[in-house]
Amino acid sequence: MLVNQIAVFLENRAGRLQALAKTLSDAKVDLVSLNIADTSDFGIVRMITSDNKKAESALKLAGFTVKSNDLIGIEVEDVPGGLTNILLGLSEEGVDIEYLYSFAHTKEKKAIILFKTSDVEKALAILKKHNIN
Repeated sequence: MLVNQIAVFLENRAGRLQALAKTLSDAKVDLVSLNIADTSDFGIVRMITSDNKKAESALKLAGFTVKSNDLIGIEVEDVPGGLTNILLGLSEEGVDIEYLYSFAHTKEKKAIILFKTSDVEKALAILKKHNIN
């Protein structure tokens, strides 16, 4: 399945992440998933929210640089090797993973993996061929 994600570029200085969170809470938008990658000068905050359109609008209005893109979301058995076999199938067919992040549903023994690739259609076809949800 495709999952829309928002990426926000933040200066790497005190208070910027709090300002982003306040902007979202003031707009009554809930964070569903959050990932931060940083360098010495800036960070990229990747997130999925309860209302990405509303979040994107509020963040832009507050002066943040925002980009929206689609990730592929898959469900994986939460066992050793669950992700390995899926990545093997994608890499054998030449699909490059730019980045990914995940979270586990411990009660369901499943993990949700979200990843970005430059070839979404090919990746979706491979996942379908291998019966990956």
